[in-house]
Amino acid sequence: QVQLVESGGGLVQPGGSLRLSCAFSGSSFSLYGMGWYRQGPGKQRELVATITSGSNTNYADSVKGRFTISRDNAKNTLYLQMNSLKPKDTAVYYCKAYLATRVYWGQGAQVTVSS
Repeated sequence: QVQLVESGGGLVQPGGSLRLSCAFSGSSFSLYGMGWYRQGPGKQRELVATITSGSNTNYADSVKGRFTISRDNAKNTLYLQMNSLKPKDTAVYYCKAYLATRVYWGQGAQVTVSS
């Protein structure tokens, strides 16, 4: 059974940075595709970024050039480096792991961008 635990969220001023981490417990982390999603107040959950088992990345247009997704297979950990944060980035950020028909979600981490 896979468990995902996000950390690193918090309150940051506009223009600031945060790094989210997602700790993966279970086997074969390196085989999983991984992703970050977010859900803002009153909004549907949306894709932020994904990274394949081969480390190919994909980003939502709204975060390109500001966010970087990465993974450390030795540490079973997924990261999201968020720079130049804007108030519209305020949301709960979720980590997702997927492999074939298996899909797992973390519990979410709150990110609030406000002065």
